[in-house]
Order: sequence, then C-alpha cells, then structure tokens
Amino acid sequence: MTIRSILFGAAAAVLLASSPALAAGGETPRPERMSWSFAGPFGMYDQGQLQRGFKVFKEVCAACHSANFLYFRNLAQPGGPGFTEAQAKQVASEYQITDGPNDAGDMFQRPGRLSDHWPAPFPNDNAARASNGGALPPDLSVIAKARSYHVGFPGFITDAFIQYQEHGVDYIHALLTGYVDPPADAHVQPGLHYNTYFPGHQIAMPKPISDGQVEYTDGAPQTVEQYSEDVSAFLMWLAEPHLDARKRIGFQVMIFLLVFAGLLYFTKKKVWKNVAH
Repeated sequence: MTIRSILFGAAAAVLLASSPALAAGGETPRPERMSWSFAGPFGMYDQGQLQRGFKVFKEVCAACHSANFLYFRNLAQPGGPGFTEAQAKQVASEYQITDGPNDAGDMFQRPGRLSDHWPAPFPNDNAARASNGGALPPDLSVIAKARSYHVGFPGFITDAFIQYQEHGVDYIHALLTGYVDPPADAHVQPGLHYNTYFPGHQIAMPKPISDGQVEYTDGAPQTVEQYSEDVSAFLMWLAEPHLDARKRIGFQVMIFLLVFAGLLYFTKKKVWKNVAH
C-alpha cells in the first residue's frame, strides 16, 4: 500500500466522519442545528419560550419523566421562565406532596410549597418500568447537557471556536420531531417505535405530542415543531439555569481583564520610562 493510497483513505474517512448528513455509524441522520436564543457568548433565554416549554413539560413530559433537580422556587428565580412568586406558589399548590411523619408517626399528603422539588410521576424505578413496558423514562433534570450527537472532524474544532454548545437541545428537538412511519424494509420490534434520530431507530417512548395538544395563550403556533422547540429550550434552562448570569459575568470579567491589562501596560511605561534598556 502506497503513502498516496493511505492519505486518500484517511481523507475519505475524515469526509465521511464530518458529513453533515450522517452521524457515527453512517446510519442515523445528524440533527438539524436550530437557531436558539441562548446560543453563542451573548445569547440569553427567551422567557416567553421558557414559559411555553414549561407548559409542555408540565402537561406532557411530566406524566412519565421526573425532574429531581427542579424545585418550584426555581420557576420564579432570575434567569428562568420569569414567573412571579405568587405564580410559582400556585403551580406548587396544584400538587400533593408526601410529608411526615406527623405526631402519630404517619406520612401524609399536603399541597406543594416553593421549597419542594418537582414530584416524580412514579414512586420508584420499578413502578416506572412496570408502567412503561419495562423501559425506564430518564430523569430530565440535565438531559439537555447529557445528550449529544457525533460531529466528527473538523466540526468539533469549529464548534470549539464558535462556542457551539447546543448539541443536546438540537438532539432533543430532532428526537421529538423524528417520529415517522418506518421504511418498508425496517423491522420494528414489538413495543418499540420508529424514530429517525434515535440510535438504532427503535425507541420505547411512543410519539409524545401531536399538533394542538397543548394550548398556547400567546399566539404561538400549536404544532409539534413549536412544542419541540419550546420544551427543548426549557430543558436546556433546567440543565443550566444560571446560563444568563454566567455569560453576563464572563463578559464583565473580559472587560475587567482588558482594562486591567491596559493599566498594567501604562504603569510599566511610567515606572520604567527613565531606565536605560
């Protein structure tokens, strides 16, 4: 084998790995890169989108998935969906929380408080599996940071330079919109469902949402596409609730460092100007 053939093979492998249409394994399409308001060094969350996404999460996702890191008080904290404290209390009061023991040693139910975390739909993993055909719905607290997709070379280098960190939300959006009828030659196992973007294309979760399923009051389209974008953005906030503050502080630090570097330079010029070099 000549050096030329080796180089040609390596180049072909690089092109295949970095192809925008295919991910690892050459079978699963790469999710479309969406235009997120929070993308980039200056991106911020869209409060309206987060509120719509919370509505989808509450009415659809929370029926099967837990969010153990979410507390009701988080809904009213800066950088989040922008609910008032009264609105967050109202949401909390809609849920019954197991508390106790009381003076008699018994557990009891009470309305939720801001200090409570989001209640899980099942008491334990075994109950969750029993209700979902043996499949365990994952906790959604950090799902937007835990999921990703293969980018390949040189895409991962480009992403590092442009600070693209939204692979997880791209994947969630693609997954929610990727339910289609299986091809004629596809064999889908009983109890599984065909999804274009799920590795292996067979997923235990049935199509979770349809057009018109969740009512919006702000005039946004009530479509699967819009629902998927909104709940994906909400899950990104759930995984990184202090993103706005982090970017704002980072920008302030950069300004400070630039000013500090300038002061150091002119101080050095002042101190050493009469010293022969």
